[in-house]
Amino acid sequence: MRNKITVIGIGPGHEGDMTSRAIQALKTADTVVGYTCYIPFISHLLKGNAEIVKNGMKQERKRIEKALEIVESGRDVCVISSGDSGIYGMAPLVYEMLRERGIDADVEVIPGISAFQKAASLLGAPVGHDFCVISLSDLMTPWSVIEKRIKAAAAADFVTAVYNPKSMGRYWELYRLKELFLQERDPKTPVGYVRQAGRNGEEIKITTLVDFDPEDVDMFTVVIIGNSQSYQWQDYFITPRGYYSQTNDEENGVGQSIMIESFRTIEKELENPDIPLGIKWLLLHAIHTTADFDMEKILIVDKDAVEQIYSSLTECGVRTIVTDVTMAASGIRKGALARLGIEVKCYLNNPETAILAQEKGITRTQAGIRLAVEEHPDALFVFGNAPTALMELCSLIRHDKARPCGIIAAPVGFVHVCESKHMVKPFTNIPKIIVEGRKGGSNLAATLVNSILCWPDAEQLKPGRDV
Repeated sequence: MRNKITVIGIGPGHEGDMTSRAIQALKTADTVVGYTCYIPFISHLLKGNAEIVKNGMKQERKRIEKALEIVESGRDVCVISSGDSGIYGMAPLVYEMLRERGIDADVEVIPGISAFQKAASLLGAPVGHDFCVISLSDLMTPWSVIEKRIKAAAAADFVTAVYNPKSMGRYWELYRLKELFLQERDPKTPVGYVRQAGRNGEEIKITTLVDFDPEDVDMFTVVIIGNSQSYQWQDYFITPRGYYSQTNDEENGVGQSIMIESFRTIEKELENPDIPLGIKWLLLHAIHTTADFDMEKILIVDKDAVEQIYSSLTECGVRTIVTDVTMAASGIRKGALARLGIEVKCYLNNPETAILAQEKGITRTQAGIRLAVEEHPDALFVFGNAPTALMELCSLIRHDKARPCGIIAAPVGFVHVCESKHMVKPFTNIPKIIVEGRKGGSNLAATLVNSILCWPDAEQLKPGRDV
């Protein structure tokens, strides 16, 4: 019969966090080998005549050498390891040294609760989805390899637990990790860290990635960085697995669920996500429609324009949106219009429009705007095609014939397009949304209107209510 090495994960240190299997193995052990600082966590569980072999930090090989000598002498031995013995623990070293020396022995590994699991339970539920664990200690791994793994974890949106974050000699690595994560993650990503998890002196803190202070961390701390879905609620750090959102997806509908996921993806790829919510809400809609991240540079939004236009359409009596062409009108969601009691009008194909255009020698879109202003001078005016129509509105404003509650200026093309957009800028008392340069289009103009009509959903980043 071969002798046996039992490698026991004793958890973070408190008996309540040990498995019953680990406790039973310790109670029946004749010989226990372990790190000096961990022996006090389990000594009360041992038999009175149990032999204890211990040594200090960085003497792991000597510890296992002693355990192997005991096995070769014909006795069983238990090797203790904090947390789980297979996660940065003693189990791999036991197997490696058995293989190296060709010792014939049985091995049993009894799993334990790892420090990151204990820390996670104290923080809430931060590792509810795909995660990884990275040690910043370069004693066994070159820093170049560690940094490569940090970059991969950050880019792949893993929830990331950090072991050995800092020591007296290693002070800068955690700063570098934060720097790398900020290149990939929202600065507001939740970060939780627990010192002495499950032991005396336990401390629990939750902050954000941008506010996380590496100076507040030591070697006895586990740091957990959330992913793009993680959030803080009350005093809890949560990363959803998706069960709840699946239920919500059914309630939201497939179209809205796809939009929500698309918006989250776009937000992660913004060069500058730290912008006012009103502007971000419009920008996410614009990029979602065009797949053009150049919108970050060319979408110009007046301060509080979304809030002011939405208020005019819902609280201040304005119930009309006027578009330059029928395509822009058709892209505005009918469900949103019905929900808010708003009417969309386009005068392009009215018989009176053709007559006026012929009489005055102007384009039909210009004529349509003249007629619209006579009936609805305070409407939200939306342009996605015709620069001459936008220029006409500017002229009517200058002559005090139009008082729009807002202007969306997104005509597209090569003739008079840029000039028409410059013409509208001086009207500082009118909230404006302008797509600079030649780009624009009816579909873009319509999606900007749709974003305004669902403005109350912006804070939850939940687009597509009326899809």
